[in-house]
Amino acid sequence: MADESLFEFLHMEMVSHVFTEQQSSKGEMDNKDRAVCISVLEIMGFRVGQGLIERLTRDSPSFKDELDIMKFVCKDFWTKVFRRQVDNLRTNHQGTYVLQDNKFSLLTQLSNGKQYLDQAAKYLAFSCGVVRGALSNLGLESVVTAEVSVMPSCKFQVVIQKLT
Repeated sequence: MADESLFEFLHMEMVSHVFTEQQSSKGEMDNKDRAVCISVLEIMGFRVGQGLIERLTRDSPSFKDELDIMKFVCKDFWTKVFRRQVDNLRTNHQGTYVLQDNKFSLLTQLSNGKQYLDQAAKYLAFSCGVVRGALSNLGLESVVTAEVSVMPSCKFQVVIQKLT
């Protein structure tokens, strides 16, 4: 329980630090500055996801297909990182997956309503990077985005990039 709180506090401070640094160098933040901050957090998460998946799959057999990888991410990987499994996994069987977490741990401390909905994107950038980094290390290049309509519920959309 204590390590969950520590990770949540570290995450909040990380987000705060990245945004504060960008703001102090410019004064006012515009959309470009926010995009830079989101990108920095996503890149940090990407590297963390790469490292975590290496450890988790060290003793695992190889995966047979893309869906098998996504199931592993939703069950085992998500449980190790966010302390619970994804509530729902949907796919169109054409490379798009939607992972729904109805009680996403990094949003539960913010609000249980719509009060901080406009702030949710900056707290999800790191997590999107973690998922993208994990998938990258498993051989799937992807684009990961997150959407929140009611906090702390969150949907992550993963679009696998087909190499041509």
